Amino acid sequence: MEVLVLEIEDPGCFWVTMKGCGPYVVNEIEYENLNAEMNQFYDKSYKDVDEVKPPMVEEGQICVVFSEELKCWCRAVIKSIMYCTDHYQTECFLVDYAKYIFVKSKDIRVALEAFMQIPYRAKKCRLYRTKPVTLRIDFCEDTAKIVPAKRWDSAATRYFQNLLKATTQMKAKLCAVEDNTFDVFLYVTIKDEKVCVNDDLVSKNFARFEEANENTGSSADYQENQTSLNVESLPVKTVNPALAFRPVLFQEKVSTDLETDPALSSSFLEETYQRSSTDLNENTVPSFQNLSEERNFVFLSNKIEPSSILETAPLFDDLKKELTRKKFLGPNFTESYCWPPVARGCDVVAISYQGNDPFLYIPPVLTFLQSGSCYKALPNRNGPLALILCPGWKKAQLVFELLKTYERCSRQLHPMLIILGQNKEEARSVKIRGCEVIVTTPYSLLRLFEHHSLLFCRLCHLVLDEIEVLFSDATKQVFTILDCYKKAIITEEWEYSPHQIIAVGTRWNKHIAHLIKEFMNDPYIVITAMEEASIYGNVQQVVRPCTNSERTAVLLKILDFTHDNHQKVLVFTNSVNEAEMVHKALKSNSIFSLKIHKESKFNFKYILEQWTKKYSSGIHVVLVLTDDCMQSLGITDATCVIHFSFPSPRIFGQRLHSMSDNFCKVIKDSSVDQEYTKARSVILLTENSACHALGILRYLQHAEAEIPPELHDFTAKMLEAEEDKKFSRPLCAYLKTFGICKNRTVCPDRHQINLQIDVPQNIPDKIIQTPGCVTILPLHIVNATNYLGRIVDKQKDQYTTLAEEINEYFKKPSNKISVKNVEKLAFYGLCEKTLFHRVQVIEISPKEEENLFFNVKIQYIDEGRTSQVQSYQLLHLPARFQCLPPQAVEFVVCRVKPVDNEMEWNPKVTHYIHHKIKGKLHEAKIVHTLGNTAWVDPMVRVTRLSDLKMSVNEYNVRSEILSTGLGTDNPEHITQLQKLCRHVKVLDHTKNLEPLSIKEDTAGPENASNPQILSIQENSTENCNSSKITFGNHPCDGVPQTKEAEDSTLYQHKCFYPEIKWFQNEETVTVRVKIASVADCKCEFSKEKVVFSACSGDKLYLADMELHQYILAEKSTCVIKDKEAIIVLAKEKKGAWCKLLKNKNPHVSFDFEHWEDFEDKSPFPVGTKKLYCTAAVTEELVDSSEDSGTESDE
Repeated sequence: MEVLVLEIEDPGCFWVTMKGCGPYVVNEIEYENLNAEMNQFYDKSYKDVDEVKPPMVEEGQICVVFSEELKCWCRAVIKSIMYCTDHYQTECFLVDYAKYIFVKSKDIRVALEAFMQIPYRAKKCRLYRTKPVTLRIDFCEDTAKIVPAKRWDSAATRYFQNLLKATTQMKAKLCAVEDNTFDVFLYVTIKDEKVCVNDDLVSKNFARFEEANENTGSSADYQENQTSLNVESLPVKTVNPALAFRPVLFQEKVSTDLETDPALSSSFLEETYQRSSTDLNENTVPSFQNLSEERNFVFLSNKIEPSSILETAPLFDDLKKELTRKKFLGPNFTESYCWPPVARGCDVVAISYQGNDPFLYIPPVLTFLQSGSCYKALPNRNGPLALILCPGWKKAQLVFELLKTYERCSRQLHPMLIILGQNKEEARSVKIRGCEVIVTTPYSLLRLFEHHSLLFCRLCHLVLDEIEVLFSDATKQVFTILDCYKKAIITEEWEYSPHQIIAVGTRWNKHIAHLIKEFMNDPYIVITAMEEASIYGNVQQVVRPCTNSERTAVLLKILDFTHDNHQKVLVFTNSVNEAEMVHKALKSNSIFSLKIHKESKFNFKYILEQWTKKYSSGIHVVLVLTDDCMQSLGITDATCVIHFSFPSPRIFGQRLHSMSDNFCKVIKDSSVDQEYTKARSVILLTENSACHALGILRYLQHAEAEIPPELHDFTAKMLEAEEDKKFSRPLCAYLKTFGICKNRTVCPDRHQINLQIDVPQNIPDKIIQTPGCVTILPLHIVNATNYLGRIVDKQKDQYTTLAEEINEYFKKPSNKISVKNVEKLAFYGLCEKTLFHRVQVIEISPKEEENLFFNVKIQYIDEGRTSQVQSYQLLHLPARFQCLPPQAVEFVVCRVKPVDNEMEWNPKVTHYIHHKIKGKLHEAKIVHTLGNTAWVDPMVRVTRLSDLKMSVNEYNVRSEILSTGLGTDNPEHITQLQKLCRHVKVLDHTKNLEPLSIKEDTAGPENASNPQILSIQENSTENCNSSKITFGNHPCDGVPQTKEAEDSTLYQHKCFYPEIKWFQNEETVTVRVKIASVADCKCEFSKEKVVFSACSGDKLYLADMELHQYILAEKSTCVIKDKEAIIVLAKEKKGAWCKLLKNKNPHVSFDFEHWEDFEDKSPFPVGTKKLYCTAAVTEELVDSSEDSGTESDE
């Protein structure tokens, strides 16, 4: 950008003001307005001077002072304070004028925040990596040397000042920002000659260049030469320059980290700010690069002059101003190549790591749409000029919001977001009058086209966003739209009108070739992801599996050339020793080989001379190198790359770039594959490449390359191991909601059954054991099919009674006791409006705990929803209100999913269902349960007509979702869950035990004798497939088994729950696990849990016990005696336990046989014994009476 110098101290410290457009440039008019407002405010406040005078003044303080020289109020920073007899004087630096002045105390005012919003006008700069030198004279040796110095020589400063005074134009190229100082390359124009000040000072021995890496790869002959600065080799600090000169007081309000702030994610320090080769000295000797530093590559089908800064970008001025105002830090590297051809109306295909960013096309398309004269030849009808196709409603919503934001600075385009379901009436009612830009999805557009046949009559710009997703999910629909567009533009009236197709994405897709051939006109292909460029360029990918020790022999076979053509081969290694070893092996086998690494005696110039030398046909050149030499050599004409050691994915792409000159620029066609394959990439896959095997497999599949069977087998085991790592994670939400997860490999959640987690929770035993429907109350709507709520007991709802008691208790002000020490996972009371709820603390920020009041994340345990509250809002909850287990259950409505292959529900449907069902009682049939989730089908709102003594089904929730047109049938939902349940895995700590796999026989005596059998069964009903988990012989959904269902039951894994009895004394709890012939017993103790597993014959027993109170794990023991296991738990705190487990289990009961023994042996008096035994006994009696004889301790 163009700059104007305000003040010069030396080349390492000078101040400038910047002109033009940019993310860190503010228009001079804004500074003039600021000055006018400050003068008006501070001049008028003379009557109330004390209100605007600072109470105290200190060094570094930001303030506003009056300058006698400038005759105005100015923003300033106090540098020093000098005290006089009756006042004090301050030395201030005027941050907008780069001047130091002395100000009396009476002329200092408080800086209002309103006057500190725009950055300082004066920007402190220094020449990038240009450091001072001085002449050191050694009188002993009578020599003089130029050596590095800490300060700038006066001669250097004078020369620098004279150089800037003589210039007619001055420009700066920003490279980094550090400590509120811009590091720049400074260019001056003197007598029509452009001079780089950085280079000029070095060439005249006033300065030296600071190297990026002191360890250069040049030979001894070259080490004495002065090295010019190559910006491509320098590390870059990603600091937001737009905020660098914002007043320190207010900088903290805005994130300055580009990597964490998505709004500022556009990288401004890529190749866009790199110096052109003409600015470099011809004698430049490249140095080794640190490969952690980013470097950008681009593959182009046609030459493009990139627009690397916003000031020169091909956008209209008002849009540039709006982008600047929004602190847009672009264009980034890919945008700098995409914007010029898009703004000219050319067809463009862009594949980039940032290919899902709509900014690749929105600014230039908006710019083109401003030129209304281009569209005069079009028919005067209703229809859009531009159509943006997105892969789903969520992306379409994002693009539409961006259009609405930046449309404000352009002519009125009236953009429309059109998302249509299968409701034809909705499509018929859409009006597109005056709309010039439509954002939609392929499915929605075709539904609209059925009722609006003239939709393409004015269409000039067709944008395909995330092209690889569009082609994978809606191939037929996209090509139908392309055919319609092609037919529309062949008429005569289109001869003088623009027609443009833009396709952007992150990956190359085989259908893009057909798109380019059939529908585009000489498109500009921009690919900045080298792996994708190699697929477009038809690079042959070969994988050679071998052991680590066989690599050299395999390499020699690969290099046994039979081609007559000249071959140039790069062999990449990961270390110097590896490179030396490979080079020796090649030489010993008479293969002409070069080598280069950071310890090599050969310099880059020699290696490049040998590489580029003209050889006769049949002569082959092999260069063995390490990755750190790659960028410095800059080789792009290799015909083969051999990955002797496999790199990280990013380095893999850089290696492929070494063959970019041999990428085929003819679109791949199966009939000419071999003819156009000039480049080849060979991967030596060894046992050491395990961490990259999955990535290699996916890339080879994407490239449609031949995949060795060994790689398939190896990665299958790795995928299984990856899934096992997720075994303790929650079950995947997509799996629960739709029965399928499209992205299993990247999804962080579990996709298999975990018996420890997926045993039914919060679902009353009566519902599991009793046939029939349940009444559910949805209280929190997650989306259209997922709700959180509770199951309501039709006869006596325990929670209703508890809620009344809680609210009655907290009505007394004396009972509202705020919690002083908040503990994670503890239960508390919380007042919300007029109601009190039971909540559990699930997260406390470590930083927050230091404050007196802090935020905590809580969960309403009876509703399921989560929230953030202040710690002081939490109330002490008496123990009697914690006895009832949490009531919250997740409900999933079955057999319905979003239309158009979407994986998330449209907010329209969720909003509609939310208002329809929230807080209303519904009748539902539970067809499947896992953990705390119940699948329901159907779920119906029933209205009882008491006068007529009858009930009416008001609506079916699934039918209501389908009626919106945005949902469709999902018949495989429950079937997929049943398949999942057939592959039940045993817990990690019992994996060495073989799980029992037998056919279900509910009539057999063996099953009748077992206290609990956990099994997953199938049952075909007339309307839908259902699955159920049974405990013993009681099915969860209450549907009796038919003979057909029994016959169709597949082999299933079963895990038996043993019969458990317990008793206690003041210090310990004794748990008796009754199992005959115990073998392979394991018992794991933790503070709040005991997990017991054992085998007996061919059965596996498992008891996962979450304890009511904490124990001392290290003092707890497990002993096998006769036909039972005795577990003794040491209590953390002495006293009575009212129950053993947190949650009720029908197979755990109090041991009444030890009641008398317990009393006799106790050292305490009778009254004390009853104090801590009565609670457990009472609990047993109540549960026993309610469950009609079922033994349970809770």
